[in-house]
Amino acid sequence: MTVSYVVSGFAVGLLVGLTGVGGGSLMTPLLTLMFGIHPSVAVGTDLAFASVTKVAGTVAHRSRGTVRWDIVKLLSLGALPAAVATALILKYLGGISAEIGQVIRYSIAVSVLLTVVALLFKGKLQHWLNAHPEKHLHGRKLAVATVVAGLILGTLVTISSIGAGAVGATILVLLYPRLSPAEVAGTDIAYAVPLTAIAALGHWWLGSIDWNLLGALLLGSVPGITVGSLAARAVPEKFLRALLALTLTSVAVKLIY
Repeated sequence: MTVSYVVSGFAVGLLVGLTGVGGGSLMTPLLTLMFGIHPSVAVGTDLAFASVTKVAGTVAHRSRGTVRWDIVKLLSLGALPAAVATALILKYLGGISAEIGQVIRYSIAVSVLLTVVALLFKGKLQHWLNAHPEKHLHGRKLAVATVVAGLILGTLVTISSIGAGAVGATILVLLYPRLSPAEVAGTDIAYAVPLTAIAALGHWWLGSIDWNLLGALLLGSVPGITVGSLAARAVPEKFLRALLALTLTSVAVKLIY
């Protein structure tokens, strides 16, 4: 089984490297559906997995100056308290009980579908916003909207481990359409580091992290991400995103039914 986990880590890392989509939308459903791991354990382990892998991405983006730390601060003001509050609520409700596991399963399905929407429509939304500058938020309204977005993402990520990738990037595009693609990616990864770390600590407190599983996934994902990043330019992005959207939609349906 350990070999299967390593192979799964490699496969998810490969797809993340190729498409840039957050690993949670791939890893959590994979652990839940293919390996039959309890949804809470799948979420907790994936959050620990993400908190480790995103550190390297943040370092790389920081060295290139593609992290907007002012936006990271605003997102964190909403996301981090939301992650703590959500972990406390999960603990109060029973953490990894069967009922909570079912709720988390449905939350994963909703988060996966949000990722599909983000994949399919992010480009169109960005194009529309660029064509309508009068729709852009500014000043205090923009700051408040960013904090609220962080709060929503913090809750979503803590419950399902999904949302800090494609969904978070889409929200950044909607709120800050003038950001370059590199700044969107860098800022999205940077704020996700403390968020996934705090959410992972919450799940560790709940007892829903499998450390052996985490080690096996990391062992496979590092070379997978490297290979995927190197091969990304050779594979048409539209084809990859369409294939990924179809796969994730099937996953969401399977999680619900």
